[in-house]
Amino acid sequence: MERIRLLTRKDPFLSILSPLHYQSSNLPKTLSMAASQFNSKRPTCPSCSKPSSLCLCNRIRNPGLENKVNVTILQHSLEKKHPLNSVRIAKLGLKNVKVATVSDVNFGARFVIRLPKSTSGLNGRNRFDFDGVSDRNGFSSGKENVDEQCLKHSKEENSNRSNELEIAINSSVTELPSTLMDEKTDVNEEPVIFFTIGKNGVVTDLDSKWELQPRTHAQKGPNFDQILASQVAIEALSRGFVVKKLQKQQKNGSINLEEYEEFEVGVPSGSILLFPSETAVSVDELQRMNIEVRSLIVLDGTWAKAKRIYKENPWLKLLPHLKLDLSKLSLYNEIRHQPHAGCLSTIESIVYALKALGDNHEELDHLLNVFESMVEDQRHCKDERLKKSSPL
Repeated sequence: MERIRLLTRKDPFLSILSPLHYQSSNLPKTLSMAASQFNSKRPTCPSCSKPSSLCLCNRIRNPGLENKVNVTILQHSLEKKHPLNSVRIAKLGLKNVKVATVSDVNFGARFVIRLPKSTSGLNGRNRFDFDGVSDRNGFSSGKENVDEQCLKHSKEENSNRSNELEIAINSSVTELPSTLMDEKTDVNEEPVIFFTIGKNGVVTDLDSKWELQPRTHAQKGPNFDQILASQVAIEALSRGFVVKKLQKQQKNGSINLEEYEEFEVGVPSGSILLFPSETAVSVDELQRMNIEVRSLIVLDGTWAKAKRIYKENPWLKLLPHLKLDLSKLSLYNEIRHQPHAGCLSTIESIVYALKALGDNHEELDHLLNVFESMVEDQRHCKDERLKKSSPL
């Protein structure tokens, strides 16, 4: 024991180890493990969040490419620090990219959807732009403003209830992170849709300014498909909307729940969701439908996590869904599981989607090269770990 005290005086780090460890026959092994933990924090690049020795920044030849189609990424919270998280390449390589972190719903969540403020004019109605700026798009004059139609179809009691719910929401928010809305964005204070969900995305409450279709006998509770059945609602929402998610979580491990704002995302007109659902269409079909794509929403996570994000964010059903007709194998290869051909990484999906939508910047393919080099780094690190752990 006296020898141990002398050692710890020379090296204070050793004092964190219990003397019982030293009395065991595994003294060298214990010291080795402790030293390994002590040195585990490697210098990290603040831009790409990779270890400095594996920094991606200098690999991108032309950072901040001017992508014509804006990209909004809903990133699962468990993906943010994953070593193969390819969103970091999208953020470095593309200019018009915004990321919102999305967590699983374990204790319930509330969503508030608002419309942008707009006024009718002689030349038509305002539309909501990605940066919160209205622009005119030559709708035929003489037609009623969509907001006025909404008011005609709304019930007074629903409007009052929405205001009361919004007051309750704002008073209960305990944390307000940065949003994906531009400072110039101007939205109506009164929500047009308010709904709550429980675990697995089950809608438990639904309120709307619009007259909703009654539930069918097969529907046991409120269903977001009631919104989709309202042509007035779909027409108004197609001009753009803002969605805010308020998530519940346990506070400091206690049984008490607190509510915080997880994200607020602006969804401009011309937005589509990149997700291979049953209703998803190809790029050619989008063109035949005369849909001008201005914004692309992408889900970031494993295939299981992406499906969970989709299920727990029913508002995504308001958007046209795009599928990529690709049979490519991901550059992940053997490093990360790919359920089947066509299940690509986030950066691969973004690049192929932008190119299919006409954003054919020659530097887009270079971002795939950067991603491939990141995968090679991970493969090399994996091989090194296997060599160190294998017996001589």
